[in-house]
Amino acid sequence: MEKVNIGIIGGSGLYQMPELENVREIPVETPFGSPSDAFIVGELDGVTVAFLPRHARGHKFTPSELPFRANIYAMKMLGVEYILSVSAVGSLQEQYAPTDFVIPDQFFDRTRARAHESTFFGNGIVGHVTFAHPVCNELGDILEASCNTVGVKTHRGGSYVCMEGPAFSTKAESNVYRQWGMDIIGMTNLQEAKLAREAEIAYATLALVTDYDCWYEGHDDVTAEMVIETLGKNVRNAQLVMKDAVRRVAHKQTPNQFADAIKNAIFTPPSSWPAETAKKLDAIIGKAVSWVWAGQDEQDKTTFRSY
Repeated sequence: MEKVNIGIIGGSGLYQMPELENVREIPVETPFGSPSDAFIVGELDGVTVAFLPRHARGHKFTPSELPFRANIYAMKMLGVEYILSVSAVGSLQEQYAPTDFVIPDQFFDRTRARAHESTFFGNGIVGHVTFAHPVCNELGDILEASCNTVGVKTHRGGSYVCMEGPAFSTKAESNVYRQWGMDIIGMTNLQEAKLAREAEIAYATLALVTDYDCWYEGHDDVTAEMVIETLGKNVRNAQLVMKDAVRRVAHKQTPNQFADAIKNAIFTPPSSWPAETAKKLDAIIGKAVSWVWAGQDEQDKTTFRSY
């Protein structure tokens, strides 16, 4: 399978990257099923990237239906080390105006129906990754620099509350999130960030503000039409930001800081790993065997590896 170092996940409105050259579609099957769509692989200024439309071309998946595990596992199978995500969001604070860009550095989970899509672990193998800082600060720096180059109004930092959807918030919910200190609201990024960390992939989000949610005076009814109209103004800028950011990621000198994110995260000893689960998670935990088996005799290691 072709190996690609940089992945882009396009959100609502961003279903393609017109600057991609030498484009080819790569369907990927994972132990967790099919991703949202075939990956679109091509070059941006000579840098190979793998682009995935989060909701599929034609916007076919609700946020709760998204195959998050398959999407991120497929990225891992392709060799991706860096994911740049683009998402439409509502603003919960007046300073984040429609058409502004936000690069959040925190997430707050308000989803209820996605437990099975929020982790690769389970079914006999338990892992707990560190997640205090859920995004890659270096990728955030890169996105900020690219936004400045393109000339879009950008806010660095902030908390993204991830709601279940697909309906937008009630006014009471919107006001509570504001009181909690949340900055923007969306329906997708929390699961992606968690899974990317488990897959040891650096992750950051470029959030495109489409509306003020329903808390704002005279802005009670957020509609799909309103979101799409504002997205239309933002999408071209987002494409230009991604193009510039990909170039910066490709030329950065520092390694992926999350390359060993699960080194101390797996609680279950390999001797207790169910063979079927271990095989399913091989792209995620395969190299961890040498870490957690340190000091064990070669006979036991050979026996385990027989799965």
